[in-house]
Amino acid sequence: MEHEAAAATAATPTVSAAPTVSAATATATAATATVTAAAVRAEHDALGVRDVPAGVYYGIHTLRALENFPISGRAIREHPELVRALGAVKQAAALTNGELGSLDAERAAAITAACRDVRAGHLDEHFVVDLLQGGAGTSSNMNANEVIANRALEVLGRPRGDYAQLHPLEHVNLGQSTNDVYPTAVKIAVLDLVHALREAMTGLAEAFAAKAAEFANVVKMGRTQLQDAVPMTLGQEFGAYAVMVREDIQRLGEAATLLHEINLGGTAIGTGLNAPPGYAQRACTLLAQLTGHPLVPAADLVEATQDVGSFVQLSGVLKRTAVKLSKICNDLRLLSSGPRAGLGEIRLPAVQAGSSIMPGKVNPVIPEVVNQVAFAVVGRDVTISMAAEAGQLQLNAFEPVIAHCLLESTLQLRQAVLTLTERCVRGISADADLLRHRVEHSIGLVTALNPWIGYEAATRIAAQALSTGRSIPELVTEAGLLTREQLTLLLRPERLANLPATAAPREG
Repeated sequence: MEHEAAAATAATPTVSAAPTVSAATATATAATATVTAAAVRAEHDALGVRDVPAGVYYGIHTLRALENFPISGRAIREHPELVRALGAVKQAAALTNGELGSLDAERAAAITAACRDVRAGHLDEHFVVDLLQGGAGTSSNMNANEVIANRALEVLGRPRGDYAQLHPLEHVNLGQSTNDVYPTAVKIAVLDLVHALREAMTGLAEAFAAKAAEFANVVKMGRTQLQDAVPMTLGQEFGAYAVMVREDIQRLGEAATLLHEINLGGTAIGTGLNAPPGYAQRACTLLAQLTGHPLVPAADLVEATQDVGSFVQLSGVLKRTAVKLSKICNDLRLLSSGPRAGLGEIRLPAVQAGSSIMPGKVNPVIPEVVNQVAFAVVGRDVTISMAAEAGQLQLNAFEPVIAHCLLESTLQLRQAVLTLTERCVRGISADADLLRHRVEHSIGLVTALNPWIGYEAATRIAAQALSTGRSIPELVTEAGLLTREQLTLLLRPERLANLPATAAPREG
């Protein structure tokens, strides 16, 4: 972290307020139409010269991307974790280039200072290119290069656009390519979000575990195929949900470890062309220090530049997590259905009115929104699979849609989990009397008495209960098969649920 501390001492003037830039869907013509000729600066690229609004930090490459990709209407700044990650990659590159002598100390310090501003969120409004773009993320990389270059020029006391002094490509992008910068940044951004998702899921697992303890002695009927099965406790039901969530916390952690391997230093196709000797290892080490993630260089940079298998793996685990959360929410909606004409075994917190026409109606809106997030995650997993498969030769050109889908799914799952925990699970209550009544009047209860009254007698009692509507305990004692004391012992919650501390029934 010594490089981080050293960078902090560099002169970093306060970022001046800049005019708000147009949205990612607005064309550059519309963006410049609102300013006068004196409020623009001329920049050039291989295609010609264009006027760029003087008050923005981005440049001509970003301007063209605004024109070319009015697709989603969402700029990369809407994923601030990706912007921060791009800043970290560029900072690690500048520090490495400075150490290796590829970049003079003054420029390295200025770029580092600018990267710190990016990572602090001070320049978010200037990351304007659309999330969905052609070019394998080139527009995102160019956007970062230009913003950092123009901010670094200010640090040096130079005007924006004075690229003869410090250039977006010659200096900020030195020793790099979009093809190693962009996937590395995406991995860092996703790692940050996965960490936050796992923390949120830990809270959900703890909430389910707390309910399991609260409902430990609430006996109920278990169901298979929506039919009465055998007794259990509501605590066991909620305890299972806690285990399901904890399993996926672990699976997400395993998938995230694959993202620790990066291809920074591989440049265009993984051969490391134009990167100085030692660049890949040193840049990776510094980036790990900056981000706090245990990043390592890929063993084969050519393979790592074209392979997006780690993204596919993580997407699959996100889908698994979403499917299981959705199943749990289906259960919560079913168990709380009613309140009079459904199962009505549990009560979810009432968080809003449920109907504009039916007074008093309250709907399970929190589980419903989690279901919808899960549907979207499953759909994005399909998109990621198709994009991964469509890669060709030494590069996958479709990483922007992979990145967008991964970031959206991870972020939305986190928000859904937090909402489910705080707005639903923590406030669930149970109708213990109703649950006990259903156990005593369920045909499935007789299964628990098989070892003591025999299968034939149990079958006869079940038929009588079904035809008369009377309870199993009532019919068993009436037939003299067991005493009330024996039934009380046998029908204890821990006995019915087959919990470890089961007391042995007395002989009759």
